[in-house]
Amino acid sequence: MMSAIRKYWPLHAMILPGFLIVLIYSYGPMFGLMIAFKKFMPSKGIWGSPWVGWDNFQFILSLPDTSQIIRNTIIIAVMKMIAGLVVPITISLLLNEVRKALFKRTIQTLIYLPHFLSWIILGGILIDLLSPSQGIVNKVLGLFGVEPIFFLGDNRWFRFTLVTSDVWKEFGFSTIVYLAALTSINPALYEAAEIDGANRWRQTWHITLPGMLPIIVLLGTLSLGNVLNAGFDQVFNLYSTPVYETGDIIDTFVYRIGIQKAQYGIATAIGLFKSVVSLVFISVSYILAYRFANYRIF
Repeated sequence: MMSAIRKYWPLHAMILPGFLIVLIYSYGPMFGLMIAFKKFMPSKGIWGSPWVGWDNFQFILSLPDTSQIIRNTIIIAVMKMIAGLVVPITISLLLNEVRKALFKRTIQTLIYLPHFLSWIILGGILIDLLSPSQGIVNKVLGLFGVEPIFFLGDNRWFRFTLVTSDVWKEFGFSTIVYLAALTSINPALYEAAEIDGANRWRQTWHITLPGMLPIIVLLGTLSLGNVLNAGFDQVFNLYSTPVYETGDIIDTFVYRIGIQKAQYGIATAIGLFKSVVSLVFISVSYILAYRFANYRIF
């Protein structure tokens, strides 16, 4: 034991800074979860505030908007999960057919760039692009006789706008993952299929997609852990009061209750509820990833 420690102590020393950061910033704040069971008063602090038990959770469930907020969160998250699988897989298959290496690398770079931009920047860009009066999108639609659409202020269009813009920002990163998976497929399989008379479509259906299936199953199951994470940064920068009906999610609700209205106990209770449910989904996703994709944490 001691010999192993002496041999590998440099590796443990490298892990130590990261371990301390996680301990301080991830586990340390969990001490404040007790606020969820108290009527928190900043003047009295955490210890001095009176215990109220499950009252904060009962208050949350009694709110008329709670069910709609949970529904919005799940709908938006599931739509993003589905689109976040279909679009990158499709683009990776199309790029795999490109034979010009320079053109292929150029496309990869262009679709990957939005991943590095924050939603603060992209939010401003989208507000300008989708403006009903001056936005270029509505001007193009107007050329075809389409009336201006208020993408960010109409409940019929807001979820669609969220999902589309999220896919536009992130699909480039996922595409690279799937392209990497394509490189692991044995080229001899394509040669044998071509000799047997299979066209490109049949080769894709019977060789490429089955070869990508493990990584598709893995990423799909792991995404279940984000079923209650509909994207606070994006929604917060794009939503407004008129679209609360379809765009208000758990994280934005916590922000308004906790930060704007200073109801810290209620906001902590909502966050704790979300964390517990997310833990269940993450556990299920890892079990499914282990069973269907042989994924292991260690």
